[in-house]
Amino acid sequence: KKWKQIALSSNDRKAMARAFFWSELQAAFIMLFSIEQIRGKDPEMKKRLIIAKANLSKRLADYSEAILNELRLVK
Repeated sequence: KKWKQIALSSNDRKAMARAFFWSELQAAFIMLFSIEQIRGKDPEMKKRLIIAKANLSKRLADYSEAILNELRLVK
């Protein structure tokens, strides 16, 4: 919510990018959870869901690393 409010109240591209990142990531995890609830017993679907979750988790880890590096440069 914080990034969304900042993004909507300013023309800061970085804030907008962060807001959209979090919104997109949340939507993707919710979609995967929904698919898992509907078709999670299918072995092939389980495998695909694990791969998708791993990809999203890697994306989150990469984003976190970028933010940490940015904070180190600010100090």
